[in-house]
Amino acid sequence: MELTRTVIEDRAVWDDALRSLPWPHVLQSWDWGQFKSDWGWSARRLLWQQAGRPVAAAQVLRRQIPRTPWSFLYAGKGPILDYADTSLFEAVLADLEQYARQRRALFIKIDPDVPRQFGEPGEQPPDPVGQAALDVLARRGWRFSPEQIQFRNTVIIDLTPSEADLLAAMKSKWRYNIRLAGRKGVTIHPGTNSDMPRFFQMYAETAARDGFLIRPEAYYQQVWQHFLQTGQADLLLAMVAGEPVAGLLLFYFGRTAWYLYGASSGQHRNLMPNHALQWAAIKQAKRRGCTRYDLWGAPDHFDESDRLWGVYRFKQGFCGQVRLGLGAYDFPVNRPLYWAFSAALPRVRRWLRR
Repeated sequence: MELTRTVIEDRAVWDDALRSLPWPHVLQSWDWGQFKSDWGWSARRLLWQQAGRPVAAAQVLRRQIPRTPWSFLYAGKGPILDYADTSLFEAVLADLEQYARQRRALFIKIDPDVPRQFGEPGEQPPDPVGQAALDVLARRGWRFSPEQIQFRNTVIIDLTPSEADLLAAMKSKWRYNIRLAGRKGVTIHPGTNSDMPRFFQMYAETAARDGFLIRPEAYYQQVWQHFLQTGQADLLLAMVAGEPVAGLLLFYFGRTAWYLYGASSGQHRNLMPNHALQWAAIKQAKRRGCTRYDLWGAPDHFDESDRLWGVYRFKQGFCGQVRLGLGAYDFPVNRPLYWAFSAALPRVRRWLRR
């Protein structure tokens, strides 16, 4: 396969090429890489062309390992390509492996946004495209990563039906709660940058309540405000008596909307503000021309022991389709050091949690 790889250094060229490929992801967008560049990473955008036409792309983030000559590389939700073309995927992998060697990387991690199966485990047979991609990864020596950075599984709502049909497809209790919120005075308003401090307060409250770690406030404020200013995100706030009690941020790229961040206070939860908020987000994504709404996150284990079980049951009610993903895969360039690094990382994580 005759492929040429070039490094793209122009925002418009990169994003236009990305949008021309199947299912581009916001984590591969120029602005996401630019944001990460302010937080210890450097971004390089690699575009593969065939006969002058873009066929694959990978925004590769690089981070130096302190006090060593080594770095590690990460293509979050990439590379972007037609995964039904296994020869193309294999050629891109081979090039990424060589690129990692050239950059003196300890390893390179990719996180293909590819379905392994639709529905909860055991409901449907494996997806043939996902299975073929797994076969290619195994054949080339990539291994399932012990460090999964993004959610492996998710729930996706098809936005092509009408609003009436989308509402009718929901569980009856969810339709009832949406209407209840309206009757009880919950209103949904668009937010601006001035609402971000309050949104972060609710986000921190949510993290403390649900037991997940968050980064410093400046990290979130930078990405939230930038994507709002460039028109690639919407902040929606659920209000009761003029006070925000819940909110979410929708991110957009191509024809997909992602529910990347959600937050709520402990107040007025009986008024079902989160149900009203998600319904408003679905309608807003449709107005923006999106055909898919990614609810961003489903359990690794589909039982009550998983920390995402409660969140998943909430998302389930909006009648999206469960999509089990491949997850992140690593290609170790230096295998002994990679294994040492992988063994040390869980201990570092435990220390941080303490």
